Amino acid sequence: MTTLTPEAAAERADAFRRDYAAVRDQIARVVVGQQDIVGGVLTCLFCDGHALLEGVPGLGKTLLVRTLAQALSLDFGRVQFTPDLMPADVTGTTVVVDTERGKEFRFQQGPVFNQILLADEINRATPKTQSALLEAMQERSVTADGVTHALPAPFLVMATQNPIEQEGTYPLPEAQLDRFMFRLNVGYATRAELGEILSRTTGARPEDVEPVLDAETILAHQRLIRLVAIADHVRDYAVRLTLATHPGGEFATPNVSRFVRLGASPRGAQALVLAAKCRALLENRNAVSTDDLKAVAPHALRHRMIINFEGQAEGVTTDDLIEQITATLPTRLEASA
Repeated sequence: MTTLTPEAAAERADAFRRDYAAVRDQIARVVVGQQDIVGGVLTCLFCDGHALLEGVPGLGKTLLVRTLAQALSLDFGRVQFTPDLMPADVTGTTVVVDTERGKEFRFQQGPVFNQILLADEINRATPKTQSALLEAMQERSVTADGVTHALPAPFLVMATQNPIEQEGTYPLPEAQLDRFMFRLNVGYATRAELGEILSRTTGARPEDVEPVLDAETILAHQRLIRLVAIADHVRDYAVRLTLATHPGGEFATPNVSRFVRLGASPRGAQALVLAAKCRALLENRNAVSTDDLKAVAPHALRHRMIINFEGQAEGVTTDDLIEQITATLPTRLEASA
């Protein structure tokens, strides 16, 4: 954090950790367990990224997003994606309105103009509608009739999809998946967690969630995370970790070269570094370590590696390959000439 004095940096880092814990505690009042998923969603929020939540129905994906919105003083919108949803239903459209001067064309904003947008079952919309949303995610703006309308800040899209059911779905192509900072796999609850879920949902009225953060504070934390230091050899590890996902590359493992058709893009490296900076702050450190990069690698890279037909037939998963990479890739290597 080179642009801040040590005292100011420590104070702002302490404030970030307090606010992070406050939001997490509010979510825990409603959402049982899923600590890794909650942490991943909050990392996307504070790193100015987007999250894709995958899991079978009924695991609390939508509940998590709604609860996060309640814990933040931000505008919240939800879109239920269906095959008949049109791009204008997401981004907005130009309508005719009556004014004192007669009829005028005016742009009516769609739900994408909320600061937090839940895109529920995103893989049920057609590619044309998916592209409209994902373009807004990347450009942070919507263009209609030649006029560009900026989206609010912070802007966070959290999309959900069911990876099992394929009927009536339109899987996101590789280029669209790359727009998400993290892909988070939501798993089943444990025995203890399921018991707690039943106690909360079939008994007395659930606890209310109180807003604990506003937009200005979130934006300040996003700027702070970017100031976290990263040494040259740690940055090089992030580079090599990304390149190790490329089949046939210098750092690829034999299994990556055998089973992967397409590796991670530079966006993957960016997601690695930003998420690692967030983790370093949470661990009360002012510099990124290689352990931070290893910890966030599965969330940041699993959707940026495309398994080929042989890998699919063998039942290979990207998580398996990422685990092999982080276990074998040297944490430090002399720079090439």
